[in-house]
Amino acid sequence: MLGSVPILLASDLAFQAAHSRLTFMVSTASESQPREGECDGDLAQSDVMSLTQRRRLRMEASSQDASVTPLELFFDLVFVFGLTQVTSLMADDLTVSGLIRGLLVLGLLWWSWTGYAWLANVVRADEGAARIAMLAAMAAMFVLALSIPEAFNDEPGGLNGPMVVGVCYFAFRALHLVLFWIIAGDDEGLRRQLVRFTPSVIGGTALLLVASGLEGSAKTVLWSVALLVDYGGTLLAGVSGWRLRSARHFAERHGLIVIVALGESIVAVGVGVAGLAISWPIVVAAVVGLTLAAGMWWMYFDITSLVAERALADELDGDRPRLARDAYSFLHLPLITGVILLALGMKKLLENVGDTEHHDLADPLTGIGLYALYGGVSLYLVSHAAFKLRATHILSVQRLVAAAMVLALLPLGAQLPALGALVVLTAVVVGLVAFEAIRFAEDRERIRHEGMPRDSVQAVEQS
Repeated sequence: MLGSVPILLASDLAFQAAHSRLTFMVSTASESQPREGECDGDLAQSDVMSLTQRRRLRMEASSQDASVTPLELFFDLVFVFGLTQVTSLMADDLTVSGLIRGLLVLGLLWWSWTGYAWLANVVRADEGAARIAMLAAMAAMFVLALSIPEAFNDEPGGLNGPMVVGVCYFAFRALHLVLFWIIAGDDEGLRRQLVRFTPSVIGGTALLLVASGLEGSAKTVLWSVALLVDYGGTLLAGVSGWRLRSARHFAERHGLIVIVALGESIVAVGVGVAGLAISWPIVVAAVVGLTLAAGMWWMYFDITSLVAERALADELDGDRPRLARDAYSFLHLPLITGVILLALGMKKLLENVGDTEHHDLADPLTGIGLYALYGGVSLYLVSHAAFKLRATHILSVQRLVAAAMVLALLPLGAQLPALGALVVLTAVVVGLVAFEAIRFAEDRERIRHEGMPRDSVQAVEQS
């Protein structure tokens, strides 16, 4: 029953869209002359009603210079809540198994979100039937996010948590697929792409529903297989039929979700000290943590996001979907994962620093919390380099060096007080940002404020 409303809505949307096209053809054929026995006034009233219905159901194509709509920002609020739930899920089970399960849920959320990023690039999300579909998808995803604490272990009483997650994911993906099919219309290339894409949707969601009836490691393994089918099937289906109308919209959409993820790392600081009296260690840790998040924000938005967007816009129409899939849909997942791991590490670190009853300031951050903190930043840097390499064909060596430094410093971080480990990590990130800002100051100025041709941008990206 949980998935019935979005599924029924998807069917209703298909019927209404077909009915709307039929109404349009009939009214077009008959508008030149009134029907027998019908006066001009009756015809005018009929035309107005038909036009009103078509306007209500229409879907407006996105333009090349489209930007993110307010409805998409509203849609992302559900994703924000989902990320918070993922961080809490891992924090409540600080084991390797708990970490893997949290990352699997993150992969599920990401694949759900990115599908609608593609859809909203083809049609405006806030117009006609697309608006209703987006709101219905939000409902399914919100219920899924609410159920994340029970995604693998059902609590006594109430609905079956793992089943709720599976049903909501199926409803979410089914609505996306039906809406895309309606949008395709007479576009045979897009329809063929959807046919190739459908098996991965059905296979992945079916396996997830089967996994809801399993327990323990078997459930975790089947979750992994389900996501492998979903992601792998999409990769094997190719991109020849997908449409990407606005590079600006697509890049902006993913940039905003990076901000959302970084915001989760800031929220984790507050959650980590919730209920604790404010103290100087908390203040220092919070400021240093914010500085670390700001450095990660700087690395993405100072130059990289601008150059990547221009590279995407410069691609030929036939090649643009492939670059968008690789650089954004796939390579942004490990980038977001790195930020969420950082959020987990920050949450545990602030708990250590702020809770003076159970921890001393000299206590180090150990175990999964430390690995998440350092490993998350290292993964972010590596993913950043991979994203830039795919988008601009230039390897950012200094960011790979910084990622290696972070991992090399992990044993030292395990020996330092928790706050000291955070300071060392932040120093590496801030040092990298400062190096790039000083070393490439003139080129940065031209890219950010004057614009540059693609060849010049590629030269700068060697930084």
